[in-house]
Amino acid sequence: MSASSGARLRREDGGIAEVVLDRPEALNALNTAILLDLARLFSALGADPSARVVVLSGQGERAFCVGADLKERAAMSDEQIMAQRPAFRAAFGALLALPQPAIAAVQGYALGGGCELALSCDVIVADRTAVLGLPEVSVGLVPGCGGTQLLARRVGPGRAAELVFSGRKVEADEAAAIGLADLLAAEGRSRATAFDLARQIAANSPVAVRAAKQALRNGAGLSLAAALDVEDAAWRTAAVSADRREGIAAFTEKRRPVWPSDQPARQPGPEGS
Repeated sequence: MSASSGARLRREDGGIAEVVLDRPEALNALNTAILLDLARLFSALGADPSARVVVLSGQGERAFCVGADLKERAAMSDEQIMAQRPAFRAAFGALLALPQPAIAAVQGYALGGGCELALSCDVIVADRTAVLGLPEVSVGLVPGCGGTQLLARRVGPGRAAELVFSGRKVEADEAAAIGLADLLAAEGRSRATAFDLARQIAANSPVAVRAAKQALRNGAGLSLAAALDVEDAAWRTAAVSADRREGIAAFTEKRRPVWPSDQPARQPGPEGS
């Protein structure tokens, strides 16, 4: 797929899928074509049991993603901008709906919708060149792909208000200090660090990891009692799984587990045996 075509998918052994924002000549800005690509790729990965972890990265060194393609928008009428809105909702919704852990590998600028893509992931890895922010108010807009909600959940309502109202950009060290980034990597190492984490996650039980993600996501914002019920449901899902039995057997036998949920379904023989 050429650099101008939007987004593409790479696969790595062990169940790691990488979605690459591939418009480096436009700093990976989000136009309609890339949004449609992202919605399609994330939806397909969400239904793919062989994909155990998803890494989201940007092609090129200058930017992870600078947000909406304002050059494209400049030629749009109000009606056309509204007509594009479902493409944004579909792309970001499909990322948020992934049952697998999603890791953002951020280098360079992650602004506006680019920052919101990172916020939509479970873990944000930022290298020392990373600059994150939601500057939408500076161009007469409001963060509209989860930014106001996801940022507040990460950094707290007061800090989120300061960042959204000012449109201020945050460099890597401050991002890590306030919880806007989870892991700091050396310059040029965000993708490598994200893949190191992805391999650690992929070594664990797919059933348990997905259930843990559901507990983390679905319990957020609930009362403690309600959130503990969400956690209990996740625990019960894992506890009755073949993965749990294999995990305990592997531990007692001092070997690496071979997760049953990670094995291809057995195909029936010619007589259905």
